[in-house]
Amino acid sequence: MTEQAFWALIEAADMIDADGEASVEGLDVLLRRLPDVELLDFQRVLQGLLARAYRWDVWGAAYLLNGGCSDDGFDYFRAWLIANGREAFERVLSDPDALVELAEDEAECPDLLAVAPWIFQERTGDYPKLPATPLPDLGTGWDFDDPEEMKRRYPRLSAAFGG
Repeated sequence: MTEQAFWALIEAADMIDADGEASVEGLDVLLRRLPDVELLDFQRVLQGLLARAYRWDVWGAAYLLNGGCSDDGFDYFRAWLIANGREAFERVLSDPDALVELAEDEAECPDLLAVAPWIFQERTGDYPKLPATPLPDLGTGWDFDDPEEMKRRYPRLSAAFGG
């Protein structure tokens, strides 16, 4: 599965409602139409995109929006960001402060991380054993609890969500 085909599935699934809440129900229907090998390919592409968004500046934006963001919470946030589609994903990666245009409240979609493996396991009886995608270095961090630093880095998010 190409990244373009992955994004086409995400777009067709229409996973984000008017309130910014994510649901994988539509994606589940679409993924069930795919053969097992494409389910695994979908998961590989997802893992690669999650790795691309694994950066301090994106984590800091998620921290402001969600009122904190643990390691697991950052996984769930990046899944939510992907659920918003390619355009939103690329926009936030190029300017994390643009997240303010996407969300009004906590943003997480943990089910996206496992929907393809769940379907695969349901069909085969085995949870897929995919190699872990190495995460890149996060880069230079800073204190997410420093309101002045967060305002400097994320002026719009800070104005909307505090910090």
